[in-house]
Amino acid sequence: MSAVRVIRARTLLHRVPGPDPWFGLDYGFNLYRGCAHRCIYCDSRSACYGIDAFDHEVLVKENAIELLERELATKRRRGIVGTGSMNDPYQPVERETRLARRALSTLARYGFGVHVITKSDLVVRDVDLLKRLGRDRAVVSVTITTVDDALAALLEPHAPAPSRRLSALRNLAGEGIETRVTMMPVLPFLEDKEENVLAVVDAAASVGVQTIIAWFGVTLRDRQRAFFFRQLDRRFPGVRAEYVRRFGARYECLCDNAAALREAFERACADRGIATTLPEAAPPAKQLDLL
Repeated sequence: MSAVRVIRARTLLHRVPGPDPWFGLDYGFNLYRGCAHRCIYCDSRSACYGIDAFDHEVLVKENAIELLERELATKRRRGIVGTGSMNDPYQPVERETRLARRALSTLARYGFGVHVITKSDLVVRDVDLLKRLGRDRAVVSVTITTVDDALAALLEPHAPAPSRRLSALRNLAGEGIETRVTMMPVLPFLEDKEENVLAVVDAAASVGVQTIIAWFGVTLRDRQRAFFFRQLDRRFPGVRAEYVRRFGARYECLCDNAAALREAFERACADRGIATTLPEAAPPAKQLDLL
């Protein structure tokens, strides 16, 4: 398990360059640095983010709520605030710190909306605050790229299983919360089968998900790539060679059948009444550097 250390942050809230086609955000913040879920593909390991101990410790921003209070008060424009871009706000340490819960309460008090991005069913704990934020002001996106719990345990070793995430989505949707699935990255050679993609769509539809945002590939760079390749060698012998052969040092690693997967995905979502873009924008051509 990751060690936990407390730090004091200098700032918290940042403006999201708009329009944001992935999540419709105006602002964003991260309550932690590092993530205990240790998903093997996570872009937050990249050197550009400067999180040297990403896989070894979680840094808790002890003054996060104080900063959030101060910074929200200076914003003339109310908007949607996202959390979960660099780490999971509902990773295990949240059970003790309750930073995400306190942040939701603060956002509600200042009249801001929230978009939570997570892989954890712990988000259900805060359904009362999500309802307080209001139907049009609270969205929960849960990342699910496979419904195979065994495969997910290899890719996202310390995150709750997809079956638990789907149960959380069912509970949230039943309480009137807008729920979405983030299906990215879809990993080449591991998750790029049509049956895998359609199984996610079927499962999402069965629990009341309204939107699925997907990207059929993965982005890789520097430390992230090195870590990912080491994990492939350990967990999926032979797959690393496929990545090297197909992509070399390329940043964007699209599934060879990305176009066919997109077509099947769009058709299945249309049949089930699930949206695949945000109302205000169409998705860009590549995966967000996240998840």
